[in-house]
Amino acid sequence: MQFGDDNRRMPAFQDSRARYLFEAVYCGSVRAAAEKLGIVPSAVSRQISLLEEELGVALLERHRSGVVPTEAGQLLLDYHREHTAHRHDMLAKVDALRGLHSGSVSVVSGEGFAQELIDGPIRNFRQQYPGVSISLEIYGTTEIMRRIREDAAEIGLVYYPPADSHITARGAARQPMHAIVHAQHPLASAEQTSLQELSQWPVAMLQGVYGIRQLVEYAEHKDKIHLSPALTSNLISVLLAFVTSGQGVTLLPPCSVTAELASGRLRAIPIHNPAFQDAEMQLITRTGRHLSPAANRFLLYCMQGMQAFQEP
Repeated sequence: MQFGDDNRRMPAFQDSRARYLFEAVYCGSVRAAAEKLGIVPSAVSRQISLLEEELGVALLERHRSGVVPTEAGQLLLDYHREHTAHRHDMLAKVDALRGLHSGSVSVVSGEGFAQELIDGPIRNFRQQYPGVSISLEIYGTTEIMRRIREDAAEIGLVYYPPADSHITARGAARQPMHAIVHAQHPLASAEQTSLQELSQWPVAMLQGVYGIRQLVEYAEHKDKIHLSPALTSNLISVLLAFVTSGQGVTLLPPCSVTAELASGRLRAIPIHNPAFQDAEMQLITRTGRHLSPAANRFLLYCMQGMQAFQEP
């Protein structure tokens, strides 16, 4: 007697083709995925079509605005992410057997933390472990959260992140929002200010994908006031250029402008608004993810080497 030989076999497919599906969904279109992979769009479409033939089910829905996964496509994307995470964990264990003489750490961060990361944790970590490479990519809050949630990066450093059950804060430090002004600005000597007072000056602000802007909007709602930015940008460096050139003020946590404050060029003035007081910067990882030994060690260097995590 034979069991299971009823011609109903599980469909076989090539794991490598799942990457093309992942990139198409991740990038939003087949063309964008092809540009990222450095191949022609027809090659991406062909690999996805072969995958659909192998599985006998549609994986993508194509719309004018791009592509979205079907229910089956989402299952395959989840499988791809888990498979990639398991592979990463396996390589991390191999690295552990070799010691921290090689390997890599992937970090995503807001722009305001980059300089302190380089001057502190990255410098100190590389002096101790020169064989371990570090990838540092700069994004807004929304993208940082997504990359950590989807295992595209191991460690995130973010300001005022939204609550997410898939994200765990490994370290947190309270960093209230301040008004950042030029040292010669009339507000430079003030003990504190308010959104009402700041509305009298031209204001530069980050775009809405950043936790900083989302916090400002929440504070505006609390104070029943709306700031009309004279300048909006996706770069903190642009906001600081606006302030240092004497054109107006901006709103940032002091941890994002440590070098400029230390030089005396700028001043950080507390803003009287309860929404600003408990805002935090956080070191985050995906809930349940087992970090590589190198990433775990780098996390410790961040906790010990960044000024904000040392302050009571």
